[in-house]
Amino acid sequence: MSRSSPPTRRDPLGKAAWRDVGARGGANHDAWRKIFDAAPANRQAAFKAAMDGALPAGWESALTEFKKTMSAEQPKLATRQSSQKTLDVLNGVVPNLAGGSADLTGSNLTLAEGMTAVSRDDYAGGYIYYGVREHAMAAAMNGIALHGGFVPYGGTFLIFTDYCKPSIRLSALMKQRVIYVMTHDSIGLGEDGPTHQPVEQLAGLRAIPNLLVFRPADVVETSECWALAMKAQSTPSVIALTRQGVPTVRTEHRDENLSERGAYVLREADGERQVTILATGSEIEIALDARDRLQGDGVGAAVVSMPCHELFDQQDDAYREQVLGAGAVRIAIEAAVSYGWDRYLGSNGEFVGMPGFGASAPASDLYNHFGITAENVVRAAKSRL
Repeated sequence: MSRSSPPTRRDPLGKAAWRDVGARGGANHDAWRKIFDAAPANRQAAFKAAMDGALPAGWESALTEFKKTMSAEQPKLATRQSSQKTLDVLNGVVPNLAGGSADLTGSNLTLAEGMTAVSRDDYAGGYIYYGVREHAMAAAMNGIALHGGFVPYGGTFLIFTDYCKPSIRLSALMKQRVIYVMTHDSIGLGEDGPTHQPVEQLAGLRAIPNLLVFRPADVVETSECWALAMKAQSTPSVIALTRQGVPTVRTEHRDENLSERGAYVLREADGERQVTILATGSEIEIALDARDRLQGDGVGAAVVSMPCHELFDQQDDAYREQVLGAGAVRIAIEAAVSYGWDRYLGSNGEFVGMPGFGASAPASDLYNHFGITAENVVRAAKSRL
């Protein structure tokens, strides 16, 4: 075989060079084709389905059963732990997951039960230790998705999406199912301080077209968000997860994936709704506390969990008005900057969140310091009534 040729006047794009590269694998491909053609029909069909992006039958039922168990047990878990439990279920029913982490496996909790590592000498595993290479990890996952046959996911801290951003944007631009598992999603990570505490990252990610940004509130929502990310064949997803433990708030099981519509009424008002409290992730706990305090003061208040802005924006006007509450005062809570929330708050709403960068302290102290508290939500709601 001749060496690759440089571009020439007759071949300005170097087409011959590209064809030379493509031809190098010809013999190996022919050998592989013989093996494939000799395989049983069911294995050939499974291979073709995986290459087309299809998922095995029954995978979603396994997650539904997991949700049912979690609603009954009601554990208090960090959503990164909830994600790992969900991955344990998924890895048992979706054999072509390709997981990994950029040197933070023990923190991201991305290694599912039964997964083994890919190594230089053994490609049989399903997990890649990428090292401190966030951008390279994201770029590699794009390549895996473009090749087909696998569902790639990889983890790091949410703050480090800044390193991954060019490849996240390309995932969205190329319409690839790539799942970014981003943990330590707020000031709730505590003492690592403002260098590691994401405040503007959620807003920046939500600004990228064709990207689903999930921030689940508990173990049930986490499993639902994973299901939606798995089903989104032409859309990448970011799943933002907490370091700190959060209670199970979805204590009554429903087969329906409530997160599928982006936002839903988690707790309706007793009597006429005067206030709607919107929240995501770990701030749902604060929202529920504020709702109970307002109800105790005779103010009808509902809590809306909003795990995915992008999916909520796709709903019809009637559903969005029903969830947000026509005429209700709207208060939004998120331990991040307010950018992007105004379109949900209307002219008589208020945002309770981060005014700027974080600080180094225990998580509970930081929430009090920055005023992300039930007391402040109640004050904001009453001041708008």
